[in-house]
Amino acid sequence: MRLDELPPAFTGPAAWIGRDLAARPETWHVALSDAQIADLEQAAEAYLALGRDIGEITAEAFPLGPFASHVTRLRDKLIKGIGVEVLSGLPVQRYSQEMAATIFCGIGAHLGRARSQNAAGHILGHVRDTGADPNDTNTRIYQTSARQTFHTDSADVVGLMCLRDAKEGGDSLLVSAETLFNRMRATRPDLLALLFDPIATDRRGEVPEGMKPFMEIPVLSWHAGHLTVFYQRQYIDSAQRFPDAMRLTEQHIEALDMFDALANDPELHIQMRLKPGDMQFVYNHAQLHDRTGFVDWPDRDKRRHLMRLWLSVPGDRPLPECFRQRYGSIEIGNRGGIVTAGTRLHAPLD
Repeated sequence: MRLDELPPAFTGPAAWIGRDLAARPETWHVALSDAQIADLEQAAEAYLALGRDIGEITAEAFPLGPFASHVTRLRDKLIKGIGVEVLSGLPVQRYSQEMAATIFCGIGAHLGRARSQNAAGHILGHVRDTGADPNDTNTRIYQTSARQTFHTDSADVVGLMCLRDAKEGGDSLLVSAETLFNRMRATRPDLLALLFDPIATDRRGEVPEGMKPFMEIPVLSWHAGHLTVFYQRQYIDSAQRFPDAMRLTEQHIEALDMFDALANDPELHIQMRLKPGDMQFVYNHAQLHDRTGFVDWPDRDKRRHLMRLWLSVPGDRPLPECFRQRYGSIEIGNRGGIVTAGTRLHAPLD
């Protein structure tokens, strides 16, 4: 993108600064009331009585009462507002894992449509340390205890439900892409413009049929009046192993380094610790998320465990054509996820 084509600085609700957002928790944190919890539990019990797989859950089969209006407000907050909300107070310690997963997937079904998170077709992901090697180019970073670094996922909205937290660390971090854009525009617009170039990102072995082992999607895209971010630095770096991937110039590396440095600025990002029963929903196109490294409990039954949803949301923004490389379809409400030959959608409970 030429410098004279850069959009102006952003001033809307999604252009938040972490320090300011942390000082206003009432804008993003909601403590569930007893009535709301009862509503969710009743809906989950009704669905479980059907004897169907959680992966088949729909809004119609998960009937909500008064909490349905909150889900509508939540969707608007995600795609039109600040882009994050944490719901807390769900008593997961007294639930079976099936009950917790049903509540989580049921809320997701009211927000949008669940998408596959890996080549195995899992619509319910499990975020925990599996002992995988973080340096292996086929390892997904969330399968380790290592620091993740700021990145985006392959869906409109990312949801997390905390079942158990780590002994130490494992904090969630979020940063606004519009704020990163604003800072780079004010100080190094020349580097900012390079982030609109197509950049190779490693698929880490999860390659759709007929596609390259890497994607060529810009870190930042300006499309239909929206700034959309797509980023995973480790996967950008590892994509350089492919001979036909676009080579990163010194200037591109400088731009990526500045993007990372700004995301890691404690003034700009917000840091939070998800506790058991917390559910975090994040708008993926306008924010990057991260997780600090953690030390887990020696007892396997106490180890950190979060469930994850990737959702495609109706009424969302249009995405540029290049996102087909990752999303397959860019149809609003029916896009995102990872689909390879033989993928079958299901929701493993563990």
